[in-house]
Amino acid sequence: MKPSILLAYHLLAGLSDFATGALLMIAPVFTLTLMRLAVPSDALPYLSFIGAFVMAVGLAYLYGAMLLRRGGCGSRLDALWIVTALVRGSVASYVTFAVLSGALASGWIVIAFFDGACVVIQAVGLRQGWLTHV
Repeated sequence: MKPSILLAYHLLAGLSDFATGALLMIAPVFTLTLMRLAVPSDALPYLSFIGAFVMAVGLAYLYGAMLLRRGGCGSRLDALWIVTALVRGSVASYVTFAVLSGALASGWIVIAFFDGACVVIQAVGLRQGWLTHV
């Protein structure tokens, strides 16, 4: 895989998660409005708390982008992809179950699709050794 494509992937995933997480922490109502999602008002403090975790995943991807710029950090990127895939897989699984059970509105499924897509990309990339020679 070309390093420029991997860098673009890291920047896209990192900036989207970092921005979403930061916005959930400081302005959860605004963020949910942008995402076209609604939750009960008593859930907002918990969403801000969850935002810290979303932002941390974004920071992990941005750290990966920095490693890509340096070069020669394949084993660190492998570890980063394994950990972020585990987190994203957990989120995708939970959100899918919650939507199917009616605990979350159907609009939340976009999050499951995005996280699930990242898991698939990273699983394929790890299996095919995309990070071995960067």
